[in-house]
Amino acid sequence: MVKKSLMYVNLCLILWCVSCQSEKKEKTEAATFNVTSPLVKDTLIDKEYVAQIRSINHIELRAQEKGYIQSIYVDEGQFVHKGQLLFKIMPNLYESDVNRAKAEAKYAEIEYQNTKNLSDKDIVAPQEMAMAKARYEKAKAELSSTNTHLQFTEIRAPFSGIVGKLHVRKGSLVDDGELITELSDNSKMWVYFNVPEAEYLNQMSDHKNDPLHVRLKMANGKEFSQDGIVETIESDFNNETGNIAYRATFPNPQGLLRYGETGNILITSPYPDAVMIPQKATFEELEKKYVYVITKDNKVKAREIKIAAELPHIYVVASGLRKDERILLDGLRLVQENQKITSKYQKPEKVMSNLDLYAE
Repeated sequence: MVKKSLMYVNLCLILWCVSCQSEKKEKTEAATFNVTSPLVKDTLIDKEYVAQIRSINHIELRAQEKGYIQSIYVDEGQFVHKGQLLFKIMPNLYESDVNRAKAEAKYAEIEYQNTKNLSDKDIVAPQEMAMAKARYEKAKAELSSTNTHLQFTEIRAPFSGIVGKLHVRKGSLVDDGELITELSDNSKMWVYFNVPEAEYLNQMSDHKNDPLHVRLKMANGKEFSQDGIVETIESDFNNETGNIAYRATFPNPQGLLRYGETGNILITSPYPDAVMIPQKATFEELEKKYVYVITKDNKVKAREIKIAAELPHIYVVASGLRKDERILLDGLRLVQENQKITSKYQKPEKVMSNLDLYAE
């Protein structure tokens, strides 16, 4: 009796499972699925490239003489003009060297003049006259050298720009060549970014004689107010990445951009007769994109597609789908390959206009 009871229970469970699966299949087949077609129209698409922002002129200011910092005339982040005095190294030793050199030069000059007077009267030999002149020229050269060393105790701005971090303080002992600060000319900015080979070829064919204009999206997501122009492209491609480096120049009249910022370059590319579909109509397997194409007899067929570009909620299809084919719009997880469905067609214009409202 126990065995018969167990057999009866198992039979009931099997019948119940078969009944549930049959009921689920009937419900799925009875459901009506929305389908649509690609929207084909001319469009413009912005492509983004990660960028590094640099000043048009950015240098390190270093000490040219050894000594103690006597005075600091600027602060970090301050704008300075070309030739403005920034730092002064204690000049006492160099001033004494200049005074000594002046005295030696004066002595050599007097000696030279006396010898010249005697030479004019043929009292001294020409060789002695030449020696006196040489000593005078050497003294003048040493005076010029000591004056140069004295001038190096004053560090001035070689161009107008913004002072960076101060690496010294008043009273600091600095060696010859030691870093003191940085100076950035931010009147224009150089923005570097890398472009894949295929896109480089397309851009060069589209802009044979015209400069390539670009835009900059800053780190806060907002676009910079000024447009840039690509002025320089490197000579070689990177064999490891397949990219080539571009440099765009942006005017920076308000000084908003600073050295070391990051952002994204935006390049607008035209796509004539672009085949566009909703992103929600696709699914991914093994890093490949697929859509469900609806055949003439209303069966579901998975089809791999290639993506040319991406917009908010929309893909531009490069290949794999014809403009007159129907695709499954929603319920992608509820259907199976070769399943016959009941469908309701929605015009692609209406689908695209409502994507923001019901995008999954």
